[in-house]
Parts: sequence; C-alpha cells; structure tokens
Amino acid sequence: MRRFAYNRDPDFTHPLFEISTELRESLLSRLSFLYGKESAEQWLPQLERVLKVHHAHKPQALAEAEKHYVATERFTQKDLVLITYGDSVKGEYSKTLAALHGFIQEYNRGVANTIHILPFFPYSSDRGFAVVDYKTVDPKIGTWDSVRNLSADYHLMFDGVVNHCSSRSEMFREYLKGNPQYRDFFIAYDSPDDLTEDQRQKIFRPRTSDILTRFDSIDGPKYVWTTFSEDQIDLNFRNPEVLLSVIEGLLFYVRRGADILRLDAVTYLWSEPGTECVHLPETHAIIKLIRTIMDAVAPGVAIITETNVPHAQNISYFGNGKDEAHMVYNFALPPLVLHTFYAKDTTAISQWADNLEFSSNTATYFNMLDTHDGVGLMGVKGILSKDQIAFLISCAKDHNAYISYKSTELGEEPYEINTTWWSALNKDAGSEELPLQVQRYVASRSLAFVVKGVPAIYSHGALAIPNDYELVKKTGVKRDINRSEIDPEFFNSQLQNPDSKRSLLRPGFLKLAEARTRNRAFHPQGLQKVLSVCPEVFAVYRVSPERDSHVLTLTNVTEESIGLSIPINALETQEIEWRDLLSAKSCRVAGNAISIDLQPYDVVWLTPKR
Repeated sequence: MRRFAYNRDPDFTHPLFEISTELRESLLSRLSFLYGKESAEQWLPQLERVLKVHHAHKPQALAEAEKHYVATERFTQKDLVLITYGDSVKGEYSKTLAALHGFIQEYNRGVANTIHILPFFPYSSDRGFAVVDYKTVDPKIGTWDSVRNLSADYHLMFDGVVNHCSSRSEMFREYLKGNPQYRDFFIAYDSPDDLTEDQRQKIFRPRTSDILTRFDSIDGPKYVWTTFSEDQIDLNFRNPEVLLSVIEGLLFYVRRGADILRLDAVTYLWSEPGTECVHLPETHAIIKLIRTIMDAVAPGVAIITETNVPHAQNISYFGNGKDEAHMVYNFALPPLVLHTFYAKDTTAISQWADNLEFSSNTATYFNMLDTHDGVGLMGVKGILSKDQIAFLISCAKDHNAYISYKSTELGEEPYEINTTWWSALNKDAGSEELPLQVQRYVASRSLAFVVKGVPAIYSHGALAIPNDYELVKKTGVKRDINRSEIDPEFFNSQLQNPDSKRSLLRPGFLKLAEARTRNRAFHPQGLQKVLSVCPEVFAVYRVSPERDSHVLTLTNVTEESIGLSIPINALETQEIEWRDLLSAKSCRVAGNAISIDLQPYDVVWLTPKR
C-alpha cells in the first residue's frame, strides 16, 4: 500500500470514525475478559474516543487507500529489514539519525526497504530499553523531523517498550511522590516478604537480579516489580488506564511513521503471583485487543511480538493466525544456523524447517540471525538436545563469545550467546583465507533468506563487524560486544580496497538480496518444502503463491566440495533446463535428476530457465 503521512493535527470537520457494532462488541469482549464487564463498559467510551481522535489525523487519501488494502500482500518477497540503533553511525559532528540516514543511503544500495530503529527515545539504561519519555526523540540524535526524513525513503519499525519504563520516567517519579494519578501504574509491595519465596521460585526470569527493587516514596519504602533490572519498572496492566495509555502511545507512533510495531518483552505483560508470570491468557488478550484496534484504524500497520522463549511458546503469539501478531521473531533460527555450521550438518535445521507451522495466509516469521542483544538460546529448547546446545555453547566460546545466564528454579542456565555474527562464524585470530571466511559468512546468512518469512539483518552483521572486546571492558556489559560505533570513513576506505573483507562480502549480499526481491517464489505466503539431499546441504524448495515461480535453494555448510543428484519428482515442476539466480551456472535434468557440484560453502538458487 502506498505510504501517506498523517496530519499533525486532527481534523474534526470530516465525519468521525464509525465504531461498528462488531468492533464495539469485540473491544468490549477483550476488556471484559481483562477487567470484568462493569469496568469494561466504564472504559470502552474512552477507548472509542482514542480511536476517533487517531482517525481524525488520517488524510483522506490514506483512508481511501486502506479500502483497497490486501492483507496477504502486507509482506512480500521485496521486504528486507535492517536493524540498527539510531546513534550507531559516527557523523561529522555527532552520532545522529541524520548520519545514520546518510550512511544507509550510501551503503544499502536498495537492499533493505525497512529500517528497524531500536528505541530512539531518552533513556536511562539498557541501551534505550529503559525509556524516560516515550513521545520524544532523544535530542542527542535528532527530532521527529529526523524520523520523518527516514520514513520518506524506508518503511520503519518502532519499538513499543510496553512492559516497563525507566525509574527516571516522569510517571514513576510522580508515583514515588504519591500522585494519585499514578498510584496503580506499577506493581508494588510494602514489604519484600509480601511476595513469598514459593511465588518467587515459580516466576520465569530472563535475568538473575531480584524481582523486587526497593524505592523510597512519600508513603515509605516500596518494593516494586522489576522483571529486567532495578531501573526498568514493570507497568501494571491490571489498571485499565495503563492499557489505554499504551494503546494511545502505539497509535501516536503510527502517526509518526511506524509501519511495524515491535511489542518488546510482551511475554511478561501480565503478572500473577503463584504462576510463572509468562504467556498468561491476559497477555494474549492484550495483544488481541491491540491487533483488533490496528485492523480497525491502521490496517496497513503490522504487529511483531518479541518473545525470546522456546519455539512452541513463541509461535503461540500468532494466536489463530489472524488475531494476534502478524509476525513473530524466529528465535529458533539463529542458534540452529550456528549449530548447523559448527556441526557441518543440516539434519537438525532441516527437520525443524520442514515442520514449521504457518498459521494463516497473513502471518509469518521474522527471520533474523543476529540482533543488538546476541543469539538467544531459549528458542531451541526442545529442538536441540542438551548435548547439542552444550556443543553450540562450547563452539561459541571457542570463538571468544560471552555467555549470559538467567535464573531458574534449578539455578542458572545459559540464556544467550553474546557475539557478532562475523566472529561467531570466523575466529578473530584464525588462519583461514579471507575469501573462504567470506563465503562461509554469506552461506550462513543465506539461510535466513530462503526459510519462509521476512529476512532481517542487524547493522553490524551487514557490515561483518568483529567482536568489540574493548567496549565490553569499558562498559562491563556483555551485549556491547556487538554494539560498537560504525565509522563511515573506515568502511568507505574498505570498499576502495578490492581485497578487503567488505569488498569481497558486498557482491554476495547484493546478489542474495536482488535475487530474492525479484522472485515471487520467496513470497512469505509461498510454498516451502525442505528436501533431504544430504546432511551437508540445506535444501529448500520455494514456490510462489500463484505456483508459477520455482526456486530450488542449495547451501553447502562445509568447506568440502559436494556432488548432488536431486530427483526431479521431488519438485513441483518437470522442467529440464535450470539456471542459478546467483551466478552463470546452469544444469540439466539427466536420468530424472538434477546433477550439480557445490563448491565449499556454495550457495546456489536454481530456477527453471524457461
């Protein structure tokens, strides 16, 4: 759908948004489940007001375009997301959104069409995820005009940091002052003993810190629920006013240019002592309510849930495929890819990919390999065995990665590998020749392009940046190993040297991106069939939704040359002549099979010549 900018001010001269009977009943049902019917009926008019105000900001051209919106084409083969911090790029004067914009324009060359700007608001810790002010761009990096300039060239993903706020935020400071408006905005106890040891042990924790943090308030000491850190204060969604405030904030982001809303850490939204406090029915009800609202007043805006949990629980955030997230982070993919290249064996990832569930023709996966945090391990619990996960961790440590841990009832367990993707695949002080390292790197990244979904790449992965151990020493934060400053002058000088890593890497990336975006076989709603050709090769057959475009992708995950013979009856087409989308290679069917030789870490995407 063509993009239109919202009006800065609401226009109430046009007819207000009409709340249909069906929409009103749906909103009331969600609210009733959360707060009871009486409270739901009390808050529904206020929610309807928020929707009407949002709609009044909408230009008529956008309202007309939404009438022709096709949900199955919300994401296509043309989508590729670049993940980055707003202050990642060193500019002439400072690290700003303008510097980032200029660098992307120069380096991207049309590869990514969507930019995920990690939280760009004023913050107090956790590299942006302890938000002080949700409606202001951090003045150190720019203004809302800077964001609007980016939105003129790219679709944008914003973070909805909805689980918690900074301890330095105005609303928490007002809570400590006893302001009655914020009395129930947070989960607090008068004594730490009010949360029993048994209740504490049951809580699923992503960190090893205490769940309760002491703050001194006008009413005396308060022990406040802090899932992630003592600076990140969980919001109390048992208070309908909190939910309404979050919804109003998300719609504000839509008006400011958000095409995708990333719901950060939504697993933990609803806390219920005596349970694990994750994946609760109320949490899913909140996501369903947000989805209902977006479908009604911003149908082109997608919701993606960030839930770093085992795969079976992760995909529960699709709901029925049409009532919760449009996309979920494919957290199983990164550790599976690393395991595949460490073990030089595609068995595990092939079995997993062959059994991937696709809940509807509008829901899909967000296929990233690296993120600003690292490579999470929770996604492969139940997919890889304990021995395989231990092997994965051992190999990552051998590549000088850090390991982060979380608390469980049985103690601590590995939660995340902290590394850049380049260093995870290639040893920093290795003796291998650079072209082989680059070929391995491109081969690993190709898997996120061929598995059904929308591919995404973190900025430091796109640039093949190695581990930054000095930054970790400076900050004491393991995740900073993958958050170093990007110097455009350095990378531009690298591109001037034909033998440099970036010069060798760039053609491979461009070929993958161009071949994918031009071929409907890679559409997220197309067919995916995983072939078992041999343990050393990951083979995925992709077919367009219209069944008229076919691509057979083959990735050699070893440094050995491999000869393959693929029966033609395993494919949906009986074409004789095939060509590689990534090179000048071609092959023919002989003896009812496609025969081809793969070089070390070779990536071949075959399509019928006709």
